[in-house]
Amino acid sequence: MKTYLVGGAVRDAQMGQHGADRDWVVVGATPEAMLAQGFMPVGRDFPVFLHPETKEEYALARTERKTGVGYHGFAFHAAPDVTLEADLARRDLTVNAIAQDPDSGALIDPYGGLADLQAGVLRHVTAAFAEDPVRILRVARFAARWPAFTLAPETLALMREMVAQGEVDHLVPERVWQEFARGLMAARPSRMLQVLRECGALARLLPEVDRLYGVPQRPEYHPEVDTGVHLEMVLDQSAVLQTPLTVRFACLCHDLGKGTTPREQWPRHIGHEQRSAQLAQAVCARWRVPHECKALADLVAREHGHIHQSMGFGADAIWRLLQRCDAWRRPERFAEVLQACTCDERGRLGLAEQAYPQAQRLQRALEAGLAIDQAALSAQALAEGLKGPQVGARIQAAQIDAIAQALA
Repeated sequence: MKTYLVGGAVRDAQMGQHGADRDWVVVGATPEAMLAQGFMPVGRDFPVFLHPETKEEYALARTERKTGVGYHGFAFHAAPDVTLEADLARRDLTVNAIAQDPDSGALIDPYGGLADLQAGVLRHVTAAFAEDPVRILRVARFAARWPAFTLAPETLALMREMVAQGEVDHLVPERVWQEFARGLMAARPSRMLQVLRECGALARLLPEVDRLYGVPQRPEYHPEVDTGVHLEMVLDQSAVLQTPLTVRFACLCHDLGKGTTPREQWPRHIGHEQRSAQLAQAVCARWRVPHECKALADLVAREHGHIHQSMGFGADAIWRLLQRCDAWRRPERFAEVLQACTCDERGRLGLAEQAYPQAQRLQRALEAGLAIDQAALSAQALAEGLKGPQVGARIQAAQIDAIAQALA
């Protein structure tokens, strides 16, 4: 029985990075032997155990055999005679198929992962890559994490073949969202879209985004012209500004409606905000997106145009905008709306450093309105005999007056 460190921890250490979970593979062992040493089994489908003290995962060396379509169509074979090399062969990329002997520190690299790390290449290990469609998403995510890496031509060809055979159509929504969310949080999210588009998976998984490419916008507002390119730039701005996942997903969805603008109306996109919100809701339902991401995406899609135009708004119009955004109840979420709009403003060719005074102005207006003592106003209004909507109108008037003074 011999244990090896495998996967991301080995890979990241070679890149001078740290933080990946440590995963171990055990060669020459049985489940009974693991249990006898105090390891705790995880689930029923995989021969994986938790260390009794560190709680790190230890998996028995295993091979896989394709038995059906999609992500779950596999049979596993774990036995003492499965070698380390055979276990590494079932992994996705060569850079993830490097093991390390914890006793000697020696690296075991049967598939050239170290050379690909040094060359900055994402390359599949064996043809078994094609048996798991999740690997298409993983490659795209890794491309976003390491934007300087290139995708091996043979790997791209294999991914295209997998898409053509319909493998991605069988991915479960939760896994698609999990991988996509991690890609959105990477250093350059645009690379994920580019890789998925190159292999044809974007049209299958996210046609609402795929159809944005080639759709023109007015060049006086969008020097990059192409709506798909604009989306890539907005997503990359969301990474530059280190925004949370909610904001990045909202950026992904904010202009989806431009892909449904009739060609004869190009390059204008009148009413795209409402169409974007509807399409975002469809994506959220299909992928089972978490509520907070869904809610922010809806707000940003509907209101980003108004927020961009808000420098010309008076206090009344600003109050109505804040009300529509539920900013009085959820000021922290409105701050994320403004982050997404800032990314949208800066995600244009040559405008990455563009100032966005709308955000500061609206934030100042919100803070002024929130500073109103609503409890005192309500008590005074009730003492004067006002009721229900009349009390609300008194508070609204006070907030509008505070906004006007703050922006004077």
